[in-house]
Amino acid sequence: MSLTVAIVGRPNVGKSTLFNKLAGRKLALVHDTPGVTRDRREAETTLGTLTLRIIDTAGVADGAKDSLAARMTAQTMTAAAGADVCLFLIDGREGVTAADEIVAQALRPLGKPVVLAVNKCEGRQTHLGEGEGWSLGFGEPIAISAEHRLGLEELSEALAAFAGTEEEPAEAEPPPGDKPLRLAIIGRPNVGKSSIFNRLIGSERALTGPEAGITRDAVAARWHTEGREILLHDTAGLRKKARAAGHALEEMSVGSTLEAVRFADCAIVVMDATMAFEKQDLTIADLIAREGRAVVFAANKWDLVEKRAGAVGRLRDKLDRLLPQLAGAPLIGVSALTGEGMDRLLPSVLAADRAWNTRVPTATLNRFLEEALTRHAPPAIHGRRVRIRYMTQLKSRPPTFALFGTQLKALPEAYLRYLANGLRQAFHLEGAPLRFVLRTAKNPYAD
Repeated sequence: MSLTVAIVGRPNVGKSTLFNKLAGRKLALVHDTPGVTRDRREAETTLGTLTLRIIDTAGVADGAKDSLAARMTAQTMTAAAGADVCLFLIDGREGVTAADEIVAQALRPLGKPVVLAVNKCEGRQTHLGEGEGWSLGFGEPIAISAEHRLGLEELSEALAAFAGTEEEPAEAEPPPGDKPLRLAIIGRPNVGKSSIFNRLIGSERALTGPEAGITRDAVAARWHTEGREILLHDTAGLRKKARAAGHALEEMSVGSTLEAVRFADCAIVVMDATMAFEKQDLTIADLIAREGRAVVFAANKWDLVEKRAGAVGRLRDKLDRLLPQLAGAPLIGVSALTGEGMDRLLPSVLAADRAWNTRVPTATLNRFLEEALTRHAPPAIHGRRVRIRYMTQLKSRPPTFALFGTQLKALPEAYLRYLANGLRQAFHLEGAPLRFVLRTAKNPYAD
């Protein structure tokens, strides 16, 4: 039976390092700066004979009501309250501090079993935390080194005492092709990505607030809705590259966001409705298109838009003009604060996902091509007409089409956009970036 373990402690004691070592891969950001982790992160893993669901949490810190530190602590205590066991981590080099005492006081009222682990116990020397840990009242401290994977066997034995013996019923295998939809929420800082994330899953899973750049690491949550499983990722805001350069933590956050984009099937590009399609919005959307992911645009803070009559139409015109590679992509005006428009977001995502997975029969494609060439023939290059003889779809995810003919390398970009727009309208491919592969026939008379 899976045991849920929340890793808790004050900032900078090595919780994320331990989380990564137990998970077997680098899932959480790790840095020497205290307080890097702000949102809780989960992973399924095994330790010895145990099957674990581990939760990395933000450091517990004292802070004024409604401050960022207080909201981070509230998230941590929510994770601890929902866990089977709390793994309380302290720093073996520094011993028990006043901050550790605060964590201990916060854990006691929960009534959860607590395993005390003393981290950073490398080498043979005696560490302060091993002796002082007894004073916290959680039994014998376990000396470990997360960085060097020392003491994990003893940790497994301590956790095994709280593992159930009942066997979980085997989960039914999902039918082929019914894999979770991987959906990432992307955008500039402070446009409301985490608020939309929380609104979609129906709980305060991600930390939110008026401060820009609260989210540092991509946060994942499984979301079941309308018979579909969705793996939803909230991500850190993407600033201009020049502004992030030289800031190690921000560069790591950007890397985490880019990894979420590469992992995703579809991305929701969140913008501020009062200043939509700024340069950074366009850069982010273009990045997602180049990665070949389906796209849905969400203009958040719609409740702040003063002149709503025709506002969506004006935004759509901007989208088609500034991002021709994504012309016609779904665009929804939403307010994560009031819930306005949120009911239209999921249907738009599912429609974009269907477009991304579409395959068009070759015969149907060539009927479309014949009509397109009749309406608007390719231009002549140096007096010789470009000839497109036929086309076929090479793959989906994203839809990729091969054009066969002569002099295709000279085909203007504008003509490819004409074909792409026609394909989107004819086969409902809105929201999917389209790609073309040009295959020119060899000249038999060339040397």
